[in-house]
Amino acid sequence: MDWIIRIVWLGLFVTASALAGEDLGGAKDHPLLTRYPDSYITEYTKNYDATEFKVGPKASPKTQTIEGDTTTLRYFYESVEKQPSALQLIRNYQNAVKQIGGTVVYERLPGENDGGETTMKVTTGGKDVWIKVTPDIFGAPTTSYQLIITEVAAMAQVVTANELLQELNKNGFIALYINFDTGKSDLKQDGTATVKEIAAMMKSNPGLKLAVEGHTDNVGDAAANKKLSEARAKSVTAAIVASGVDASRLSAAGFGQERPVADNRTEEGRAKNRRVELVKK
Repeated sequence: MDWIIRIVWLGLFVTASALAGEDLGGAKDHPLLTRYPDSYITEYTKNYDATEFKVGPKASPKTQTIEGDTTTLRYFYESVEKQPSALQLIRNYQNAVKQIGGTVVYERLPGENDGGETTMKVTTGGKDVWIKVTPDIFGAPTTSYQLIITEVAAMAQVVTANELLQELNKNGFIALYINFDTGKSDLKQDGTATVKEIAAMMKSNPGLKLAVEGHTDNVGDAAANKKLSEARAKSVTAAIVASGVDASRLSAAGFGQERPVADNRTEEGRAKNRRVELVKK
């Protein structure tokens, strides 16, 4: 292919030509896939969202809604002379994703009145990443294309001490979707907020004792996942103790991928399996 999309995580860098167009203020390329050369950003959003991706054969595709951290970009080309064909753009992104172990799950090639569309998926950093590229063939004087990248991850969960207690009294346990960086056990900001609510609940109910249990999806080595889940359970337990709860009221254990609650073959299922459970003793 004429150009290979620069993939930051692979360390493949290409010196870009100076852009004639100016990027939208505050906009930047996604770290997984950068722009096609000689283009600039005119639209940019980044938030947690639900996005529809087409999957399956062109003749009878299905639409799958994926929730996650979503980056949406629109790029315009600097000039007519420098812009690729819609097919060239699609193939370049497909080849770039394949180079990092991804697959093409849908493609509609460009036609006379259609720029085409492609959906790709890759697993990286313990997350499933969905990618959609949609070329525009009607722009003037130059055309543009839209790039959407959705990283499947659990949204920060906000629960109160009362909600925690109600669920524990009702079911004997509660699953918490506390976000950790991939492969790490350090609590992030949303996790710290959840720990404060757990501590408040336990302080208000001095007879309550809990087992803190860590769980993962099945991505990666089973032994490593079990070790990581235990480290995360211990991290949550230590934070609760640091908030003023007696350590004798808590225990920590990790089960890795041994106890899934959803189908690990789907993105949604893996997200549900990555959890910390509080179990009433």
